[in-house]
Amino acid sequence: MIRARRRPVFLAIFICVLTLSARAGAQQPEPIRYVVGFPAPQTHYAVVQAVVPTGGQPAIELMMPVWTPGSYLVREYSKNLESVVAKSIEGRALPIAKTAKNRWRITTGGAPRVVLNYRVYSREMTVRNNWVDADFAMLNGAATFLTLPERGPRPHEVTIQLPAGWKTSVTGMADAPDGAPNHYRAPDFDTLVDCPIVAGNPDIYTFQVAGKPHFLVNVGGDGLWDASRSVADMQRIVETALKMWGSLPYDKYVFFNVLTGGGGGIEHKNSVMMMASRWATTTHDGYVRWLGLVSHEFFHLWNVKRLRPIELGPFDYEHEVYTRSLWIAEGFTDYYGDVILKRAGLVTDAEYLAQLSDTIRSLQTTPGRLVQPVELASFDAWIKEYRRDENSPNVSISYYTKGALIGWLLDAKVRQATKGAKNLDDVMRLAFQRYSGEHGYTPEQFRQVASEVAGQDLGSWFERALDTTEELDYTPALDAFGLRFRAARPAPDDPPGWLGARTRVDGGRLLVTEVRRGTPAYDAGINVDDEVLAINDVRFPADQLDVRLRSYRPGNKVQVLVSRRDRVRSLDVTLGAAPRDSWELEKR
Repeated sequence: MIRARRRPVFLAIFICVLTLSARAGAQQPEPIRYVVGFPAPQTHYAVVQAVVPTGGQPAIELMMPVWTPGSYLVREYSKNLESVVAKSIEGRALPIAKTAKNRWRITTGGAPRVVLNYRVYSREMTVRNNWVDADFAMLNGAATFLTLPERGPRPHEVTIQLPAGWKTSVTGMADAPDGAPNHYRAPDFDTLVDCPIVAGNPDIYTFQVAGKPHFLVNVGGDGLWDASRSVADMQRIVETALKMWGSLPYDKYVFFNVLTGGGGGIEHKNSVMMMASRWATTTHDGYVRWLGLVSHEFFHLWNVKRLRPIELGPFDYEHEVYTRSLWIAEGFTDYYGDVILKRAGLVTDAEYLAQLSDTIRSLQTTPGRLVQPVELASFDAWIKEYRRDENSPNVSISYYTKGALIGWLLDAKVRQATKGAKNLDDVMRLAFQRYSGEHGYTPEQFRQVASEVAGQDLGSWFERALDTTEELDYTPALDAFGLRFRAARPAPDDPPGWLGARTRVDGGRLLVTEVRRGTPAYDAGINVDDEVLAINDVRFPADQLDVRLRSYRPGNKVQVLVSRRDRVRSLDVTLGAAPRDSWELEKR
């Protein structure tokens, strides 16, 4: 009943728009036009109607992306579609058949346009998918819109129909030429996918930098968010990044800030979709983490959205797109995310060094650093970075983490080679000048740019850092930035024994959650999901493992009783000494 009543409204909008744009259609490909409505948002559905030009072909094929740029995992968005129906403009049913997991073929009967209707279940609260409920809608283009498989400058228009009680929609897309509310136009499908949409009653705050408007769009703040403070600090981030790059390559920029219990962000050319706790501005640490998210994602509008690995555009939305350069696209962005905060005066020197120390510690305590080179980590993002399991730390690394440290080391390398005349900023600007836009860079081209700025061949340095699992040499960076590692705390006279397994208490049970290679637990065969019952036949409270281990010394042999898949077994363990390496940075 609801859908039947709304169909004439959708068609009336399309027929009106088709009439008004006939002249424009003669000059460029006819747009695909969508209307997205939420007739019962509490059921988590977006209802989509699309008018698709056929070019007079007897049949057309439509496709839906299987992934979204910036998140390197096949997510099978078409699994959320239902009730996919095709009709002529006059309402005559047209044959439609599914030809692949994400493709449909429509027999047009020679009609110049077809009308496609479908419903999208939208209840995944992440930055790379859709959410619809009674309060608001958050739409990701890849997870919402079907399109023609062709590649080219065909415009895509979107009209958002707001349910009762919702006031507005916001997106990075340009307004449609008719200027109607909630009517947007993208010059091509890439831009449509790159412009998330939020509809509802968001709190919208604005500020200007270099004469360009910036918007903070808060959803779900419930009056807890410190808007004035966050807007002022975001402005400092934008201004600081502008000083580095020299210009802002957009007309407007939208910071979507969906306040939930989760976190994360995904970059777009003139917007970002972020998620954070609504309590983030109430604690210093939480707020600094949020500022770091803002800084990281904003830096992406240059690094990856415009200066990109050659493989990342134009996008193949139906298959994995492999690149070995995410250590630049994500790792360098991670590095600069913290650098921008420091330059903007939003963190102290001590806070900056603490974050850098955490990054070093994260890499140096990951056994996978000796197994997987960082370029391979980038290439394997589709099967490893987003599909982590209990063994991931033993066999893989994060290109975010190691990439950030390579950025820091390269920054130091360039400074030393040029006696302080240049730094990594100059590398990024020259790379942007040569390879941004439609070009993209190869791994070899980026290495060459860095060598050119440094005034020396960095080929062997890059080879060791990127193509091998040799340990990174931090000494040159420590010298360049006047830093040192704080001396490790001296070992106690009677150090406790160390098991080396990570655990958690669940319902009074002590469960093993991670066993890293090279620890006593790993060597003894303790497994993830084992329940630790006793040591040397003595039970102890689940939260007292460390207390129990204080009774033993490194080198002591003990029997650890565990329950594994409902069977009890005893394992012989030779306890070790906890690592005492210090990765804490301090000024000299």
